[in-house]
Amino acid sequence: MTNLILSDMKNTKQIIFTALLGLCLSTISCKEDFLDNEIKSRLTEETQWESEGNADIFLNDIYHDLSNKWNSPENLDNFTDDNDAGFYWRSYSWKQGIVDPSVNQGSPMDQEYNTAATVTNSTNHATDYATWSAGYYKIRKCNLFIQRVTENAGNFSEAYVKQKIDEVRFLRAFLYSELFMHMGGLPILTKTLDRNTMSTEELYNKRNTFEETFNFITSELDAIVKNKVLPVKYNNGDANAGRATLGAALALKGWLELYAASPAFNTANSPAGADPNKMISFGNNDPERWKKAAATNKQFMDTYGGTYGLFPDISAFWWEKNEYNSEVIWDRQIVAVIMGSNYEQYGGPVWIDGVYYTWGNYNPTQELVDQFAMANGKLISDPTSGYDPQNPYVNREKRFYDFVVYDGAPYKQDWMAKVDTIYTRIDKVKPSKNQIDFGTDDVGNTGYYFKKKINPLKPRGGASSGQNYVYYRYAEVLLNYAEAQNEAAGADPSVYSAINAIRKRSSLPDLPAGLTKDQMREAIRRERRIELCFESKRFYDIIRWVIAEDVMNKDLHGMKITNSSPNDNKGKWVYEVVGLNHPHVFHKKMYMNPIPQSVRDQNKEIVQNPGYQ
Repeated sequence: MTNLILSDMKNTKQIIFTALLGLCLSTISCKEDFLDNEIKSRLTEETQWESEGNADIFLNDIYHDLSNKWNSPENLDNFTDDNDAGFYWRSYSWKQGIVDPSVNQGSPMDQEYNTAATVTNSTNHATDYATWSAGYYKIRKCNLFIQRVTENAGNFSEAYVKQKIDEVRFLRAFLYSELFMHMGGLPILTKTLDRNTMSTEELYNKRNTFEETFNFITSELDAIVKNKVLPVKYNNGDANAGRATLGAALALKGWLELYAASPAFNTANSPAGADPNKMISFGNNDPERWKKAAATNKQFMDTYGGTYGLFPDISAFWWEKNEYNSEVIWDRQIVAVIMGSNYEQYGGPVWIDGVYYTWGNYNPTQELVDQFAMANGKLISDPTSGYDPQNPYVNREKRFYDFVVYDGAPYKQDWMAKVDTIYTRIDKVKPSKNQIDFGTDDVGNTGYYFKKKINPLKPRGGASSGQNYVYYRYAEVLLNYAEAQNEAAGADPSVYSAINAIRKRSSLPDLPAGLTKDQMREAIRRERRIELCFESKRFYDIIRWVIAEDVMNKDLHGMKITNSSPNDNKGKWVYEVVGLNHPHVFHKKMYMNPIPQSVRDQNKEIVQNPGYQ
């Protein structure tokens, strides 16, 4: 891989900024320090800001702290109806409704790192994106960079100050957005806190409301876009590829506006319960919010549409050789081995050519599989579609074959010597090691595995993959626009155009003309679920659409395949949709995460989210 964010460290050990954050938010008193490295001598507080090169080391470390979401056995899809993972992961407890301010330090998605201290010692940061202490640790570094660069502006060129401050404002907005989507209103800190110099009132900050937090984040992004200091996009080979861009700022703004305009938040009655402090919703319904979201996403399409566009082959979108293609808007740099990905260890078929390869954590449910259309564009529920429930994997849409490994699927990655056929059926004559067993081992329980995003060059483990983690891509902008515009104005031609562009890439016909607003809403939601599946998007959708209480309070399903003559396989193979018999409990309070109890113990000004008091 080329063009690392940590460019000074390509052939040396990483520079890791080690700051002690003794707060969840309230009382911060830190002294900045760095580990020695082979390029720079030990930096002091004074020398850190003496030159652009030294300041860049600090900035690069902020980029380094961005969550490497590849490196978790659990991505957010494990917390949805799209995936069924193992019994021993945090998502299994979450799906049983076990969420509390004191459980896992109030961070139900955090598999590995729960404190700021562990962030400083990690090269992974896979699941800390929704963790209060880790989030504010990173935000503090952003505030400190802005503060020090401003104070020492005479040491830098004017262009450097403008560009780097806008980069860090974006990073801070992005970090706030990750916490905001899981916890709602947040204390908005734009300067570093120091208990040695600040009063109690300055240190112990209250939470801002949902609306105030939303307005702060989106106004920061809007200002960055209007400044026009950052480039619109970086391309593969650019020395600064991976840094913040105008495209990233506008895309994030458009997504957050869609998120906030959605039924869970654009309401006077939060689905999570009474919200007198307006911490998890606006406290009113305003249809104009849909219009604003549509306008921002349309602005992206109209202003940057000549720079960004759909990549022709979605199955190859994540490959290293295709980094920074036309569809990539915002990603996290990944460097094989040094700062690599273990995604291939966690997903895909467990057994390949008779050898144990993966943990089998990414197992699509039947609920997801049934959303893939037929090649003719018709849903499998349509009696004219040609779907045969006893031959269910024939003539399905292209994305099904690009994303899903099913019974009898040919499986071939570049590192494999030959094609393997993956069988998940229960076969007593020729049993397969990938045979569905409904047990507690790594073999999947749904009858399916996932192959979307898996690096075809790397078999597994050792952080050997160098594929970048993509946070946002252009297809999502199109989907965001279509949804917001449909809610604001109905299924007008621009809505059709945005959705049909995505369908065309997958060789699907256009949506039928004349859809009502409600029909188009369902079509958009299905298209979004398929196109963005296993990209950690479904979780936010079932939350904001207020459907989690429906889809997560019922058993999910898999495909059991047996032969009608099991002792000799001379009968027919019978396909049976079966329940997974795993507990699923979604309490309404789970529309937002709790504020960790440790935070409230330190700062009595912090109010708890509804349902967790």
